Amino acid sequence: MNKAIAIILIFFSVQGSAQVLQPAKWSLDISVSEPEIGQEMDLTFNVKIDQDWYLYSSDFDPDLGPLVTTIEFEPHASFELLGGITPVNPQKKYDSLWEGEYTYFKKNAQFTQRVKILSTNPTIKGSYFYQVCTDIDGKCIPFDDEFDFSPLLGSQLHATSVDDQKDKGMLTQRSNNDPYSLLSFMIAAFLAGLAAIFTPCVFPMIPMTVSFFTGNGGGKWKGIFYGFSIILIYTLIGSVLAPFMGAETANELATNWIPNVIFFAVFVVFALSFLGLFEITLPSKFVNNIDKQSDKGGLIGIFFMAFTLVVVSFSCTGPLVGTILVESAGGQILKPILGMFAFSLAFALPFTVFALFPSLLKNLPKSGGWLNSVKVVLGLLELAFAFKFLSIADQAYHWGILDREVYLAIWIVIFTILGLYLLGKIRFPHDSPSDHTSVGGLILAIATLSFVVYLIPGMFGAPLKALAGYLPPQSSQDFNLTASTETHAESTICEVPKYADFLHFPHGIQGYFDYEQALACAKEQNKPVFIDFTGHGCVNCREMEAKVWSDPMVLQRLNEDFVMLALYVDDKTDLPESEWVTSSYDGKIKKSIGKKNADFQIARLDNNAQPYYVILDTNGELLLPPKAYDLNIASFVEFLEQGKRNFKKLAK
Repeated sequence: MNKAIAIILIFFSVQGSAQVLQPAKWSLDISVSEPEIGQEMDLTFNVKIDQDWYLYSSDFDPDLGPLVTTIEFEPHASFELLGGITPVNPQKKYDSLWEGEYTYFKKNAQFTQRVKILSTNPTIKGSYFYQVCTDIDGKCIPFDDEFDFSPLLGSQLHATSVDDQKDKGMLTQRSNNDPYSLLSFMIAAFLAGLAAIFTPCVFPMIPMTVSFFTGNGGGKWKGIFYGFSIILIYTLIGSVLAPFMGAETANELATNWIPNVIFFAVFVVFALSFLGLFEITLPSKFVNNIDKQSDKGGLIGIFFMAFTLVVVSFSCTGPLVGTILVESAGGQILKPILGMFAFSLAFALPFTVFALFPSLLKNLPKSGGWLNSVKVVLGLLELAFAFKFLSIADQAYHWGILDREVYLAIWIVIFTILGLYLLGKIRFPHDSPSDHTSVGGLILAIATLSFVVYLIPGMFGAPLKALAGYLPPQSSQDFNLTASTETHAESTICEVPKYADFLHFPHGIQGYFDYEQALACAKEQNKPVFIDFTGHGCVNCREMEAKVWSDPMVLQRLNEDFVMLALYVDDKTDLPESEWVTSSYDGKIKKSIGKKNADFQIARLDNNAQPYYVILDTNGELLLPPKAYDLNIASFVEFLEQGKRNFKKLAK
């Protein structure tokens, strides 16, 4: 009788507090209601988001942690995708837990996809997968659903024309440049322009060109126009290349191996050029023709003098300019233009300043071997960062070339060489002989070698959180000394867990990832089952694991008193057909691990938020009301203790 009353009370307690939430409502829109064959058009996904909730966008590093929105189209001969999905003006935020920047939407979200119509009555269908979260109570909920644009095509009742979108303020925007992101990019480009000044191709030309202006009358205004011409030339280069650096390029960077391998090769070639293996030069005939134009007087002559400087210094500035343009490829049309403007502003600065104040020329240091040292340092840095592009392709296509430890080994070697070079222990072909190390070189060497020391523990499994955006994920690490020395609760394991080759518990906890397996083990060991409804992209799940589960009082109980079960609701691994389930909630067939687990949570518990913690008896019945996100350790310990007490009571 007591068992029945306890179960009834638990049932009503759960029903009173649980609910299936739907904080985001999606709708579809098109830019052309009756497209013709060969015509291009925009497909728009509009999302209305409930108050206090936010939706993760689609344009940040998927390895960071939060679940990125993915929109997939079913291939069909009636249309062609042009580029990839573009989120419209998402917000950006740095998260200290993930130690990285992610993008998100509040209140309203919009994603667009450009397509080309190839036949009449096009069939445009697919599915989207996304996650919404709230900071009010820590809930995070993944969703997946299907879409179909076909009913909109040719229907005046539902489709929205471009003019209508303008009236409603819904016209697709092609720029998602965040002002803070652009500012940081421009600062980096400006610093690159300053670095270019201190190269052997450019630095000696400062006193030469400025002295020419000051010695021929009207030096100040000529010098100013000379600097302005340099800025104009570089900005025009960015403007010409801008159409090739838009949102479609960003999608290619994220999904295609070809551009990433090309960029890797470009960085390596530029790096080897900086190190002195060869010179990147333009044909002499082209240079001479430009130089002849500079002999003309007036503003035209000064402009072509600036053009001559840009061309002649290409072997030193080319690698830096190329780096800026490659980095801007992930942005929109505005980004390469502003990047080149910031670079040229710094590059032209000394010519303008010394033209205005020629007396400063005598304070300039003399050209010497230090200029080549700057070039070598830049070359080694270029070489290190080249591997980031190869790593992107390697992870996307599972080539297995750059596992985490291989990547770290390359960086450790490169930065060790850099440190030894700064100490004068290594020399390159064009370096001048030196019998001492400057104080500045010593300080830079200390910083570089300290960075190497920081990298070394990563070879043995250290997380190196400060470099999360540049390193391959820890899951690609073959050898992890930290993991191998963790203690495990062997008594909680009855058989080898399914999916343990790619799903894991934190803190060395052992358990299962399949409900039936966990329940069978619970019966065998006569222990309650602790279910962790979690997800790969669940920020608050990771925070609970880091701040609550790691506590000794919690960790001991999880290891010793429960059969642990983690059900990932966002895992995309396909199940064999024999394990597909038809949902009792929406009638759809669930074909992946994540969809099956999410459906289980909804059907059994009338809840779809994560993190969500449930304790069951050996028959799969609730022992107490489930618990959601709560960073109070004492409260979580009491939740575990109450589950144990109720299990013992029901066993009597």
